[in-house]
Amino acid sequence: MSVKPIIYQLLPRLYTNYCPTPVHNGTLEQNGSGKLNAITDRVLRDIKSLGTTHVWYTGVIEHAHDADYTAYGIRRHNRHVVKGHAGSPYAITDYYDIDPDLAVDVDHRIEEFEALVERTHKAGMKVIIDFVPNHVAREYYSDAKPVGIEDLGQGDNHDMFFSPTNNFYYIPRQQFAPHVEMGHGEDAYVEFPAKASGNDCFNAFPGVNDWYDTVKLNYGVDPWNGSKHFDPIPPTWMKMLHILRYWAAKGVDGFRCDMVHMVPVEFWKWAISNVRRSYPDVIFIAEIYDVALYRPYIEAGFDYLYDKVNLYDTLRAVECNDVSAAQITSCWQTVEGIGDKMLNFLENHDEQRFASPQYAGDAHRVMPSLIVSSMLNTGPMMIYAGQELGEAALDSEGYSGYDGRTTIFDYWSIPSIRAHLNGGKCNGELPDNIKRLRDSYAKVLKMCNAEKALSEGRFFDLMYANYENPRLDPHRNYVFLRATDDELLLIAVNFGNEDKDMAVNIPRHAFDTLGFPEGKARMKELLLGGRAVAKELRSDRPFELKVPAHGAAIWKVSRNGISEE
Repeated sequence: MSVKPIIYQLLPRLYTNYCPTPVHNGTLEQNGSGKLNAITDRVLRDIKSLGTTHVWYTGVIEHAHDADYTAYGIRRHNRHVVKGHAGSPYAITDYYDIDPDLAVDVDHRIEEFEALVERTHKAGMKVIIDFVPNHVAREYYSDAKPVGIEDLGQGDNHDMFFSPTNNFYYIPRQQFAPHVEMGHGEDAYVEFPAKASGNDCFNAFPGVNDWYDTVKLNYGVDPWNGSKHFDPIPPTWMKMLHILRYWAAKGVDGFRCDMVHMVPVEFWKWAISNVRRSYPDVIFIAEIYDVALYRPYIEAGFDYLYDKVNLYDTLRAVECNDVSAAQITSCWQTVEGIGDKMLNFLENHDEQRFASPQYAGDAHRVMPSLIVSSMLNTGPMMIYAGQELGEAALDSEGYSGYDGRTTIFDYWSIPSIRAHLNGGKCNGELPDNIKRLRDSYAKVLKMCNAEKALSEGRFFDLMYANYENPRLDPHRNYVFLRATDDELLLIAVNFGNEDKDMAVNIPRHAFDTLGFPEGKARMKELLLGGRAVAKELRSDRPFELKVPAHGAAIWKVSRNGISEE
């Protein structure tokens, strides 16, 4: 049976930080940091209990921060090019090292990460980490690189804006002068000549909303005319391939690749194929925001792609902006033929929390979106740590303000996770409604692999047969089938504020397409459980069911449970 990946994203810096009273804009000394060692066997079992198959450890590679680790031989970063005290996990300062904030014994931080990989595997889950190929921190310097490896920028010609052999883009004869305070005197950050910033800002004057804390990497593309210089292989390609192989050799099972559409597709095709020569089972996940590029990047070798601008945006619009649920049909049509490559989610570190006032405002409205996102196709489903606990991101942590997101820039602890983990005992006293919410997440996510029709079955959209059905509201309801040769699931969701008595038309074409018989059926509703009951599964009469407000129903039938009588 195929495994549908269920990915649990967590930032160790936040996840196992048990500081009970973090202060706004607090330092490492004030607010502390979660540790890799605190992700114990017990904590991993707790994560696994949700149905998790993969853990994405976000922000484990050394990145810019203003904490002082010079006593350990780690260069201190200038605070003016660090966002927040803890810094962005996407402003990498050393691709070959683990962030010292996450270590109990800083001198053995790599070994602590290796031990976490081993514990995760022992718990029956796989490990994903970030690969950030488009940009690095402004003060990138590797003190952990293997012998014989040149640093990024080492040997660059600083007098050329573009050279195929440079790792960075330079703005000759201009000092870096962003519209952000860079300090004075010995405290000042000085960069001359200036380097282009990570969001393709090819001048010396990025604004506060630019990625001024990062430097764009050069993959052999001249940004002025778009010309590509890939023969011979650019040095940046070789250095980034070595980094991928370095972490794969440490047992990492997959890479979530940041902003892949800002890096040439030719690089990905070359790099992924090269990694897989030695590590054939490593998976590559693409963060991508252009539907027109989905297929080229799949052809380049990516296993899965973020479906943010398609399904996520549509589900959010249905929930928040009164967009018709019928629009979900266009989502699977947009990715028809590659649906199994889509990674779906309702939250991640870039997006606002579902329960936040800026999104749904209520964690308990999640079931329709959760069911559609996790069951529409066989691709992965991703959960962001605390989502299953109704985390609403009500804090203004520091650099990250009251914006509906959990900070990635600040030293902080997350209230819902802190309460649940209870110092690592995983037995926190939660309100009954939060316990039910977490149980609902676990039931749905486990079902994704317990039911073969969800992990590898076929899909059939029922909306076209129900647009004029008076007992189904296409604006607030969505219905579809998932089936294998032996089993069929009828899945109905209700985004409405009132319970719905539905009568769903199932056209003959659905039975023919799925190769499933009609007839009287012994069926069971999976979300509520209970005994199987007699139902009619026919094309000449509607299938009747009840779906609660902001809820869902999943009716299952086996082929041997259908009779013609």
